[in-house]
Amino acid sequence: MVAQEFKVDLNKPLVYQVGYLGESYQEWVHQPIVSKEGPRFFESDFWEFLTRTVWWAIPVIWLPVVCWAISKSIQMGVSLPHIAFLVVCGIFLWTLIEYSLHRWLFHIDTKSYWGNTIHYLLHGCHHKHPMDGLRLVFPPTATAILLFPFWNLVKLMSTPTTTPALFGGGLLGYVIYDCTHYYVHHGQPTSKVPKDLKKYHLNHHFRIQDKGFGITSSFWDKVFGTLPATKTAGKSR
Repeated sequence: MVAQEFKVDLNKPLVYQVGYLGESYQEWVHQPIVSKEGPRFFESDFWEFLTRTVWWAIPVIWLPVVCWAISKSIQMGVSLPHIAFLVVCGIFLWTLIEYSLHRWLFHIDTKSYWGNTIHYLLHGCHHKHPMDGLRLVFPPTATAILLFPFWNLVKLMSTPTTTPALFGGGLLGYVIYDCTHYYVHHGQPTSKVPKDLKKYHLNHHFRIQDKGFGITSSFWDKVFGTLPATKTAGKSR
């Protein structure tokens, strides 16, 4: 097939090339290139700029929105214990969204030109270049757009007075997720919990890419049966 003979030129912008890989795209994108220097996506400097985000932009931009949202529920008379409960529920809701997006959207199999192209922009680029430090967190422009359907989802699950706090908790969960994601790739943890998180996530990148979809925890992997087997368990079979 012509698609299988196509070779990606890493010295040229990648986004409009990957679609031509066709059915061989999935194999190509899951062969990581370990380098802190990421590839160029677009010829246009403007579009290229929108694909690159420093990790600290996430808390700087979104934590004030979290505080604003929570303060709206406080102003409407919701008690502080209830606020705390709603924030925790929002964080928990985010963990399910995190898992669901990663498993059922970011790891969808594609083979068409536009399917491959969109997948590469969403998540394939991260698996191809997992250490690209400027493409580890979600671009704020895209996040801002997705917050509208997230707000409407939260509205369906809560009352007018509790919606802002639950929304703020979900957004806080997202901030924790993105900062954690950056840390497990580039941080050097010394204590057990972050060390285990780093090992768990890098296992997803470099060993078993169809398991271990949780980033901030393995909870939903346990619930949905996508917990990767340990090397010890694998050897004993």
